[in-house]
Amino acid sequence: MKTVKDVSEITGISIRTLRYYDEIGLLKPTKLTEAGYRLYDNKAVEKLQEIMFFRELEIPLIDIKKIMDNPNYDKEQALLTQKSLLEQKRNRLNGIIELITDVMKGVNTMSFGAFSNEEVQKMVNHTLECMSKESLDKLVEEYGSIEKCKEHLASGFANEQAIVDLLKWYGSKEKAMEAVMQSTGNAEEIVQGQDKNAKIYELFMEAKKVGNMDMAHSAVEMLAENYKTMFMLDNARNILIDLAKEYSSNEKLAEITDKQYGVGCAEYVANAIKVYYGI
Repeated sequence: MKTVKDVSEITGISIRTLRYYDEIGLLKPTKLTEAGYRLYDNKAVEKLQEIMFFRELEIPLIDIKKIMDNPNYDKEQALLTQKSLLEQKRNRLNGIIELITDVMKGVNTMSFGAFSNEEVQKMVNHTLECMSKESLDKLVEEYGSIEKCKEHLASGFANEQAIVDLLKWYGSKEKAMEAVMQSTGNAEEIVQGQDKNAKIYELFMEAKKVGNMDMAHSAVEMLAENYKTMFMLDNARNILIDLAKEYSSNEKLAEITDKQYGVGCAEYVANAIKVYYGI
């Protein structure tokens, strides 16, 4: 048997809180000594641990009592649910910590103004210069002239949603412009990035097949690192969350992905990203 002081030291729950749990009938001591001291056995301590898990999920004490007093209460199932919910909470906090770290580094300053015509033309010209002759010829054939190609590319920087996305991904206009201007259009680098993505998606499908969420989490981390390299991002959290949303809402994109990597791939990747970031 353990005294209330012992239990407090083991669990970190204050003696006052343990007394309150007794008063409201949430956790009664196993027995009282003749002097009125509370004593707890291992079963009571285990119950206290369950209560602590519920409290981490910010469930009110009155609701915890109702749940645990229910004759159909399944301790093992409750622990599995608590574990899943706490993992989601952890992942959400990890995502927030990442963002705070970026802000402290000055990465995500949230300062974003519209691109000037001069800045847009500078990025458009650089993009066209980085294209291979074959790609450029195809673009000119599609739009009719090099000037029409420039107009098409420039229109993207005038799109309000595109500006919002760039803000989320890069944190500032300067960072977004820097990424565009650093792009070399190197075909070999692009292929390398695409090949890495393919291997990562194969890992996702392996995780799906065996039902291994740890493997799926590793795949999300690898995908984030590859996106950071491919798109010159400081943090890939927002672009991956947007990717997950696209997979969930864009049937055509999901269909193309499933066709390439296997049925259910798009949905699985989307869910893995959401779980990883606690969405």
